[in-house]
Amino acid sequence: MIPLFIDALSNKLKTTLPGWDAQKKMMMIPNRFSLEDDENKGKPASVLLLLYPSDKGWFFFLTIRSQKVEHHKGQISLPGGVVKDNESNEGAAIRETNEEIGVEKNIIKIIGGLTSFYVPISNFRIFPYVGWTNKKPRTKVQDSEVERIFSVSINDLMLDNNLKLKQEIFSDQTVTIPYFDLGGEVVWGATSMILSEFKIILRGMK
Repeated sequence: MIPLFIDALSNKLKTTLPGWDAQKKMMMIPNRFSLEDDENKGKPASVLLLLYPSDKGWFFFLTIRSQKVEHHKGQISLPGGVVKDNESNEGAAIRETNEEIGVEKNIIKIIGGLTSFYVPISNFRIFPYVGWTNKKPRTKVQDSEVERIFSVSINDLMLDNNLKLKQEIFSDQTVTIPYFDLGGEVVWGATSMILSEFKIILRGMK
């Protein structure tokens, strides 16, 4: 039986999504890159927001990327990676989740996708998917790509006070970066853009 929350979320993902209006809330100020988007831009890459239930509500996994990867070293991300030739975007999200955090492919159920977007710094077009398992799955870190896995509760994501700002120096310019403080972890950049849209979708279900 499909849980009521998953059924409602699946239906919500079939409606018009918040898209860019939600994503741009998490972009650095001033933004260093062009805001123009083109569906043909970038190498396709897929990520998966994998939900699972517990007695304290619904949770999902985030990873801290290792220092061995080519892009976004040490940053927090959803499991995911480049789409291979002759592979669907959805299939890549499932495969990468299996490879990076060890979740068995056959227990992952995809319920829909979020809005894709282009990341200029890595030249990827990110295709985010939402899936679920009927209980917390076993995980195993692939240490060549992932340093650590941690879980975030939907309840924590939905808090109003977890959206914060920090200042950093990029190319000799001070910029302000919005981020989510999730259990003391700083989630910014592309991952925060995905979570921003997801958060607004969840709010629309109430």
